Amino acid sequence: MVGRVRRLALALVVVAIAAVAVYWFALRDSSTTAAKAEPVRPVAQIGEGKQVLIVAGDGRVIGTASGKSKQARLPLLPMKERPKGDRVRGHVREQVDILAAAPQPLRRYIARTDYGATGVDVEFTSGIEIRFGDDREAEKKWKAAAAMLADPSVSLLSYVDVHAPTHPVVGGEEYQLPPAS
Repeated sequence: MVGRVRRLALALVVVAIAAVAVYWFALRDSSTTAAKAEPVRPVAQIGEGKQVLIVAGDGRVIGTASGKSKQARLPLLPMKERPKGDRVRGHVREQVDILAAAPQPLRRYIARTDYGATGVDVEFTSGIEIRFGDDREAEKKWKAAAAMLADPSVSLLSYVDVHAPTHPVVGGEEYQLPPAS
């Protein structure tokens, strides 16, 4: 009787080992996704002054910084306090998605974002506003905005509307663009 139980236990162990081996060598790569480790890039901040929250391009709150830190100032999100949970949501998330898609050369000129009657608006340190609408096709909208700002025939403007990235519109005459270099 004891020998019979031992043989049964040994058979179960062999079957378990075979199942693990089949999974490990034959099925594992097709049943799991490989996680890509991408660097977390801060794109915005919540709050000003002594204590600010840093927000990553995926909407996560990734840390804090003091107002005295040497870290470059990030664009300001229109929130007064920490979001519930560890992520921003709703219209603020749309703003983060647009900031994350901003081209590198323009990032240092972005002062803040807002969500108004026209949707997401990004304001540059010069006061010029880019009106995005929503966060769909954010990269195309940034390219359209950059093309309008680089257009030598445009010298005075208040805003660039890129709701339709194939047909951007320049409006107002409040700010003068510097001459192209």
